[in-house]
Amino acid sequence: MSIVMTTRPPEAPSNKVASFKPTLLQTEEHHLCPGCGEPVAIRLVLEVIEELGLAQKNVSIIGHGCYGSFIMTMDVDSTLCLHGRAPAVATGLKRMRPEVAVWTLQGDGDMTSEGLAEILHATARGENITCILLNNGVFGDTGGQMTASSVIGQRTKNTLEGRDAAYHGYPIVIGDMVAAMPGSAFVARGSVHNAASIAATRRLIRKGFQRQMEKKGLSLVEILTMCPTGWFVPASGGADYMMESLGKTYPLGEIKDIAATEQA
Repeated sequence: MSIVMTTRPPEAPSNKVASFKPTLLQTEEHHLCPGCGEPVAIRLVLEVIEELGLAQKNVSIIGHGCYGSFIMTMDVDSTLCLHGRAPAVATGLKRMRPEVAVWTLQGDGDMTSEGLAEILHATARGENITCILLNNGVFGDTGGQMTASSVIGQRTKNTLEGRDAAYHGYPIVIGDMVAAMPGSAFVARGSVHNAASIAATRRLIRKGFQRQMEKKGLSLVEILTMCPTGWFVPASGGADYMMESLGKTYPLGEIKDIAATEQA
């Protein structure tokens, strides 16, 4: 068995045997911080859209966050919206164009802090949209402040001693809330902290889009993403820190799948 040392640069460069960039991603360059998990999550979404044959039949509704810059590099029809209002905008678009796969891209600050009412009301109506939540527990775009999803003890820019339940309250576990509502069709939580989780998250995203096209109701796929800058940790330690903090409050896996219920 050969062992590849990862503590120093490789002695010989690796051979690139295939192109791994999704065709819907116009460039692999981005301005986000080293160690950020959002580019990986967005890449997975684009891969699934292409795989399902929806490249020319999808529209993304982008919330406010670091990920907003990807509107310039994704080769899909997109629109920005007011903070937290992506599910409402997606509702209007889907009702006008029901044949199109409509998906939202939001951070936890955008969805749970600014737009909690929007995602809950869209779920209550059973809108046939797919919502992608990038959860890192901070308002990364504005410097790393606490969000409604920050976990107990998590250090943020305005909770330097860690989130305190007695003072700040408890985190909102939006996935469980949405799953409990009859209008949701598929709710799951993945992550991008290692290769196995990336592969599993890709499968969850695929199911989220499939349930929309089957007209089952709203799908929510939450993806835990690293934000070392907002967490005050080295880029190399982001994945471990995420699973030691957010990972304990937000367990990975499928939370609800209406298709499984119908088959039972």
